[in-house]
Amino acid sequence: MRIRMKIAMSGLRNGQPWPPVGQIADIPTGEAQHLCASGIAEEVSDGPPAEETATPPASEDTKAPAPETATTPAETKRGRGRPRKTPTAEE
Repeated sequence: MRIRMKIAMSGLRNGQPWPPVGQIADIPTGEAQHLCASGIAEEVSDGPPAEETATPPASEDTKAPAPETATTPAETKRGRGRPRKTPTAEE
């Protein structure tokens, strides 16, 4: 199975260093599926690479989001706090 590395791996694989990020390697199916499932690599199809498309920018006539109405930390009510120490007879 052919995969493309997404993350740099340290160490050796079968006595050879792992392929660098972006390089395509031919690895046994079981190992390749494990690497793809864990997000370390992605499967490479045998056909031509898919064309990447960008999303169009948001139109300028959209409204800005409303400001958040959450209370600030200074406005929150706090508890009584720690009780004071009472002087002992020895002091």
